[in-house]
Amino acid sequence: MLRSSIRLLYIRRTSPLLRSLSSSSSLSSKRFDSAKPIFNSHRTFCLPPISTTGAKLSRSEHSMAASSEPKSLYDFTVKDAKGNDVDLSIYKGKVLLIVNVASQCGLTNSNYTELAQLYEKYKGHGFEILAFPCNQFGNQEPGTNEEIVQFACTRFKAEYPIFDKVDVNGDKAAPVYKFLKSSKGGLFGDGIKWNFAKFLVDKDGNVVDRFAPTTSPLSIEKDVKKLLGVTA
Repeated sequence: MLRSSIRLLYIRRTSPLLRSLSSSSSLSSKRFDSAKPIFNSHRTFCLPPISTTGAKLSRSEHSMAASSEPKSLYDFTVKDAKGNDVDLSIYKGKVLLIVNVASQCGLTNSNYTELAQLYEKYKGHGFEILAFPCNQFGNQEPGTNEEIVQFACTRFKAEYPIFDKVDVNGDKAAPVYKFLKSSKGGLFGDGIKWNFAKFLVDKDGNVVDRFAPTTSPLSIEKDVKKLLGVTA
């Protein structure tokens, strides 16, 4: 009888605590339920899925860039002295000497004279000279394209093509000169050092050699003959 009374008294005293715990448990359950989206098995932490599209595009763009990189001189189009487009692929199968020229340089007379001699001697064997006027060195090519062409053709009998005036160094350098320099770096870096730097290009459009401004055109005659296959 005494034990029954004690048990009944214990249940009465603890029942509010049980109700409180039950209520607390229910509240926690509701709070947990309200957070279900955070732990939802389909949307873990409600974070968006990590996209790999950017990585795929990056690889694709890299591939496209690689495929569009010029592989030879023939991949370029330049402007002639009159502003017309010239696709350099028209020179396929020819040996080319590419020179940045200037009309008021200390090297002008000797280089223009020897370039004319070299061209006259080998033009019938598939040899071409491509002259690109440039005013980046001492402002020694200040004239218009028309004035430059008249000077070279009248005074030095230049019969080879003279193109539009270009920059050969810096951010605005002509793309064809960026290609030439990247193909054959100079002794003291890729940059063109002065007027009348020379690049020798084979019949497949590959840059095979580079010569300093002070190298005379006639001194590289043997290199030209070798590429042309001329023995005499």
